[in-house]
Amino acid sequence: MQAITRHIHPYRNFKLFKLLRRTYSSSIKITKINCDKNLKVWFPIATKLLNQRISVLVSNRTTSNIPEIQLVDSIKFEKVCEETLESLTEYFEELVENETHLKSADINYSDGVLTVNFGDPYGTYVINRQSPNKQIWLSSPVSGPKRYDFVSDGEYWLYKHDGKTLHQLLQTEISNIVTNKVDFAKCLHSRIN
Repeated sequence: MQAITRHIHPYRNFKLFKLLRRTYSSSIKITKINCDKNLKVWFPIATKLLNQRISVLVSNRTTSNIPEIQLVDSIKFEKVCEETLESLTEYFEELVENETHLKSADINYSDGVLTVNFGDPYGTYVINRQSPNKQIWLSSPVSGPKRYDFVSDGEYWLYKHDGKTLHQLLQTEISNIVTNKVDFAKCLHSRIN
């Protein structure tokens, strides 16, 4: 187990470590341990799985080009957040207005919470301001919950776990709901890669 600890600990993936400890602590025999520059540990079971998980960890760490999020002051955050949500509200109203199959859709914006209910079978999107965290939270019926930070260098909202912007995700998901062309780049503080 010390070999695994040395190999996995630099990647700070404790879930994988716990999985390996649980899986292999009961193993009777480790068939091969090769301690050279690149530590390779061969177990009697699931060697391929171990290598895949470690290569994913390494590739996720090295290919990250997500910009560093710098906190903005509260006044700027409130202003930018208000502009973003009002812009999205106007654009959603424009989209729904031009769609015949979305006549029962309801768009409501109040107190920093934008609710876009497309009705069955599309579901409800909720986009709201989280002032203590200085984030915008999105609840999507397609992709689930996400928390967006404001990138002040480029003036856009970014989900730092996958590197996609708020408007980019909305562009992808809403284009599957409406029949007309969707362009969230029109909205304030947007960035579509």
